[in-house]
Amino acid sequence: MSSEALAKAPAKRGVVKAKRAVPKRTAKPKPASVDPALLAAIRDEVSGDVKRFYVERGYRPLWALDNLIGPAAGTFISYLETADQDGLNPSRYDPDKLREAVARARGGSPAEVAQAEVLLSRAFARYVADQKRSNVRIIWADPRLKPDKLKPDEALRAAAFPDSFNDYVAQMGWMSPQYVRLRKLAGQARNLSDDTWDRLAVNLDRARLLPGPYVRHIEVDASSGQLWFYEAGRQVGTMRVVVGAKETQTPMMAGTVQWAILNPYWNVPTYLARNSIARKVLSGRSLASMHMEALTDWSADARVVPESAIDWQAVAAGTQEVRLRELPGSANSMGRVKFLFPNEEGIYLHDTPRRDLLAKPDRHFSNGCIRLENAGLLGRWLLQKPVPTATKQREQAVPLPVQVPVYLTYLTATGDKTGLAFRPDVYGRDS
Repeated sequence: MSSEALAKAPAKRGVVKAKRAVPKRTAKPKPASVDPALLAAIRDEVSGDVKRFYVERGYRPLWALDNLIGPAAGTFISYLETADQDGLNPSRYDPDKLREAVARARGGSPAEVAQAEVLLSRAFARYVADQKRSNVRIIWADPRLKPDKLKPDEALRAAAFPDSFNDYVAQMGWMSPQYVRLRKLAGQARNLSDDTWDRLAVNLDRARLLPGPYVRHIEVDASSGQLWFYEAGRQVGTMRVVVGAKETQTPMMAGTVQWAILNPYWNVPTYLARNSIARKVLSGRSLASMHMEALTDWSADARVVPESAIDWQAVAAGTQEVRLRELPGSANSMGRVKFLFPNEEGIYLHDTPRRDLLAKPDRHFSNGCIRLENAGLLGRWLLQKPVPTATKQREQAVPLPVQVPVYLTYLTATGDKTGLAFRPDVYGRDS
C-alpha cells in the first residue's frame, strides 16, 4: 500500500481514546493497609455517580492517608476558588463547604474523613469534566479521539493511576501543560478588557481539547511553531517546527500516528504543479533537473509518463491536472522520513532539508504539513528505536509499535515581562 493510501486509510482498531490512554507502567507496590473503620465509613457515605470508583478499589480513599485528608485537598480547593480563571463559576463547586468538611476531618473521625473524602471526589469529577468542555471546532481525523462526556469514575480512575496523587493534583495533571500555562496567565492578568478576555478564553478553549501529560501523545502549536511530546506525566521532548503559511494553514486536527515512511516521495500539490512547476518547465527547466517525475494518475499503481507527453500550457492554465512527485533523496522536501496519521487534509509530520526556515522566529512557511527540526529525535520516540537510515528502499512503510495521538492546535496567547501577551494572529482565527 502506498503512503498516500496509508494516510487516508481508517485508523486501525485497538487505539484507546485519548482521555483514557495511559502509558504502560510497572506494577505499583501493594497498597498500604487502611483502617477498616474508614473503609466502612466510605462505603456508608458514598453513593451516586462516584460509587463505582470506590467499589472498584474496595472503598480505599483517594484523598485521605492515615485517616487524615492529605495536602492535595488544599491545592484542589484553591483551584475551585479561582475557577474564574477557567471561565467557570467558583460557586458551582462550593469550595467553602469543602474547606469546612476538610477542617472537621482533622479530628480523625472516620465518619468525618469519609464525608470530606466523598465530597472532594464529587467536586473533583465535576470540575475536571467542566474544564474539559470546549466549543472549539476541530477535525477529528481519528473519531475515537473525540472525547465523550467525562464520567465521574473515569476522572477519578485517571487521578488514581499516577504514583503520586499529590503531584498529579499540584500539576493539574488531567489538563495539558499548555492549558495550565494559560490558566496561570489568566490569574496574573488584571483589568482585562472584554476583547482581551474573549481572546484569552478562545485560547483556553483550544487548550481544553489537549490531553494531560499522562497520555502518550504529540502536540503541535501552529501559532508558535513548536512541538511537544509527552508520556508518563512529563514532557519528554520539544522542537521547533515549520507550519502552514497564512494561505495554506495547518488545520486544528487530532489524529493517530501509525506509520513512519522512510525515503519518501513528495507528491506535489496540484496548485504548485500549476503555479510553479509547469511554469518552470515552460521556461526551459526539465523535471529531471528538479528531481521529479510525472505519473498517469493518483492511484497506487500509477505509471510514470514522459515529460514530453504532457500539455504544460494546459497545466499552467489550470485546464489540465498532472500528478507530479519529487524523488527521494537528501534534497527531497520530505527529507529522510515522514510520519503518517490518516486524514483527508493530506497533513503529516516530516523531516526537511530547509534548515534555514527553522531558525526564523516566524515559521509559517509550509503548505500545511509540519516540518520537523529533529525528525530523528521524534522518530526514535515513536519507533522506540533509532530511525533506520541505511535502507535504500523508496517509500518504505514502517508501522509504529504503539500508535500515538497527535493534536494540532493554535495558541496565540503567551506571556512576556509585562504578563499576558498575544502572538500575531497569522491565521485570523482569534476573532
